[in-house]
Amino acid sequence: MTGKVFFSVSMSLDGFIAPQSPDELMGQQWMELQQWVFPTRFFRENLGLGAGGDEGLDNDIARQTFERTGASVMGKRMFEAGEQAWPEDAPFHTPVFVVTHETRDPWERLGGTTFHFVDDGIETALDLAREAAGDRDVRIAGGGAAILEYLNAGLVDEFSIALSPVLFGAGIRLFDGVDASRIALQQVSSQPTKRATHLTYTVRQR
Repeated sequence: MTGKVFFSVSMSLDGFIAPQSPDELMGQQWMELQQWVFPTRFFRENLGLGAGGDEGLDNDIARQTFERTGASVMGKRMFEAGEQAWPEDAPFHTPVFVVTHETRDPWERLGGTTFHFVDDGIETALDLAREAAGDRDVRIAGGGAAILEYLNAGLVDEFSIALSPVLFGAGIRLFDGVDASRIALQQVSSQPTKRATHLTYTVRQR
């Protein structure tokens, strides 16, 4: 059975998921945006930071998101930003398919992460990711433009937002350019913690 296609992002209260400039990706605002996940036990385990870390709902959600993901798809902009920031043991631990216009050989990292570069469009990248994921789900990892393209194409089954108590004022909006005339949502759950409110929705065509 084919798994679902989903995305899962952190978002500021004013609707932004990343700063505008890749140079600010690890800046203060972005770090505040992700504060719900940094203290968790799973985050420490996944990045090899040693024992310890918080248990609880934030930790459970981070772990469940990772465990359901059999492959990921991302845009070139996110890959280029992460290529400089990710450790040699990249945090995906599954195949990652990068949507790009360039031809490049696969880039294998430690821990089971291999980046494959797909220059034949978003649907081809998704087909390859589905095949690699098997019965597990495919995550559209980002960035915002890639998520929006898959959402508007009707290729996303569900998504989750970790709504963080931080304001950006400017940056990349998650739904800037969404085709609202074609997309309807049904809320699945709303789970508050001390650091974020976790919202999950299924997606259907109007």
